[in-house]
Amino acid sequence: MTDHTFRRATVDDLPAIVAMLAEDSLGAGRETPDDLTPYLAAFERVAADPNQHLIVADRDGTAVGTLQLTLIPGLSRTGATRTLIEAVRVSSAERGNGLGTLLIERAIEESRRLGADLVQLTSDASRVDAHRFYERLGFTGSHVGFKLNLR
Repeated sequence: MTDHTFRRATVDDLPAIVAMLAEDSLGAGRETPDDLTPYLAAFERVAADPNQHLIVADRDGTAVGTLQLTLIPGLSRTGATRTLIEAVRVSSAERGNGLGTLLIERAIEESRRLGADLVQLTSDASRVDAHRFYERLGFTGSHVGFKLNLR
């Protein structure tokens, strides 16, 4: 796995990132890789926010893995700062070779560097394999999550 580097995403990575989101079973029905317009606006918002860290795993100049790490300062847990890991994806051509583990380890390392006291993530209830993956990395299924679509 030493042929991958990890870096902040650039706008040039957007087609590859959106493709990874769309090739996922859940993303296939909600992503539109043929129209990057909404993603460009979202990327600009993410890139402008110092608490957002859109990370890619790069192989030979191409993004082949990605995740978004959000820094959340808070009052609970005696003023703890936490990070939230979201949108973890690995290109289908790269799956099964440990890149997902390296991405999560990188997110944990970055969380420590940012001064976080806690790392958390959510995973769709249907992703049983992903749940086992996160548990192998030391995460515990400690909460039940809820969502409310606003659009």
